[in-house]
Amino acid sequence: MKKIFNYVKGSFHELKVLLRSAPSLLVGLFFVSVVGMNLLANKSINTGVDWLALDAGILLSWMIFMCMDIITKRYGPKAANMISIMGLLVNLLMALIFFLASIIPGVWSASYVEGSENIINNAFDGTFAGTWFIILGSSIAFIVSAFINNFLNYLIGKSIKKNPNGFLAFALRSYVSTFIGQFIDNFLFALIVSLHFFGWSILQCVTCALTGAVLELLFEIIFSPLGYKICRSLEKDNQEDAYLKLIAAKKEELTHESAN
Repeated sequence: MKKIFNYVKGSFHELKVLLRSAPSLLVGLFFVSVVGMNLLANKSINTGVDWLALDAGILLSWMIFMCMDIITKRYGPKAANMISIMGLLVNLLMALIFFLASIIPGVWSASYVEGSENIINNAFDGTFAGTWFIILGSSIAFIVSAFINNFLNYLIGKSIKKNPNGFLAFALRSYVSTFIGQFIDNFLFALIVSLHFFGWSILQCVTCALTGAVLELLFEIIFSPLGYKICRSLEKDNQEDAYLKLIAAKKEELTHESAN
């Protein structure tokens, strides 16, 4: 029990140091994207094809994975996982705030359309309030896919021996982990929510997951030079990073204990 307590205490300390070390803009962008993605997921995209189902969440989900890839490359998968858990908690907090906003008496500004005020206002309330199964499904899908993406990105990076800090190495680890992570994210959400509550077929779940992963991968490919540039900038500007120094000290301590 004491070991578990010490591990949890140590993880909280690591998280505090990580949040001070990681670029605030990057972490903030990650949190905003997680919250925004779940709001945009309320809007389906009319593709004109019966077997193809997409939602507007794909406009931001690629950004979430790019942020995780940058954090994994710089700080490792554990750091990316901790940031992902924080992102999940921030999203749940915002979901609660949105729900409270939806039940507070009042009128949304966009609902002032003569004869349709109540209908539009109730629609806005319903959109922001969300439903328990969508929040549950998105939370499970996000955290599972995030962990898989982060560890896969790290393992691919470790397996690259030739110029591991070059752009091609960054692109390979990002593209593969993003595609697989996005597919798992989309597929789990479709299985948990769309299959049981929206009447989707298994074929629609698979095609939505696959097509969404391809589209999000295209976004990643377009913006990967920017992600690589951010990584290189972090490596050049923060050689004495507090989080990396903490992790190095812990590894040295474990090595010393093992030797004794």
